[in-house]
Amino acid sequence: MTLELENKVNRILSLLDAYYPAQTKCFLDYEKPYELLFATILSAQCTDDRVNMVTSELFKKYPTLEAFASADLSEMEKDVKSTGFYHNKAQNIILSARKLLNEFNGEMPSDIEILTSFAGVGRKTANVVRGHIFNIPSIVVDTHVKRISKRLGLTEHEDPTKVEMDLMRVLPESSYIQYNTQVITFGREICKSQRPKCSECFLVTECVCSKK
Repeated sequence: MTLELENKVNRILSLLDAYYPAQTKCFLDYEKPYELLFATILSAQCTDDRVNMVTSELFKKYPTLEAFASADLSEMEKDVKSTGFYHNKAQNIILSARKLLNEFNGEMPSDIEILTSFAGVGRKTANVVRGHIFNIPSIVVDTHVKRISKRLGLTEHEDPTKVEMDLMRVLPESSYIQYNTQVITFGREICKSQRPKCSECFLVTECVCSKK
């Protein structure tokens, strides 16, 4: 990494810390590790607010991992329908619950290769679990992180895995989890996809788009 890029990263992180201090809270509601896994599966192409509305009832209806593992597929589809792609999501939740019980005695694994072997679990979902359950430094590339990291010139890629690798190269490990949550908040409040509030943006001087 060049000194210029290192200085840029330090400025970005300092500004994020100033505006969003200690911002590491997960945006998905959960109490048990497997609940975060299932909530993150549901969050694909769906807002966190919608997922939280669904899981507030879902976790009451299925209060244990065993209840999820023995759930009726068609019933589960009805329960998660409003999150979209509900056929796949319902099936993936049930299969993941069974795998957790049958292969891991109900205990959540932390290894990313093992987590991504679960039905419907990619690197984004695995890194959410690793970061918030195990406090393992992990980059979660959602739409906000991908869009804003590109606008800031920290990556040139669209592929989430390539974006993740780029960010892991330039960000200090200690900032991984906080960067995720800070940038998601920043993306929701200021750096929106269609109508970014550039006049209110505290990172505008670091933005590649503003210099075009």
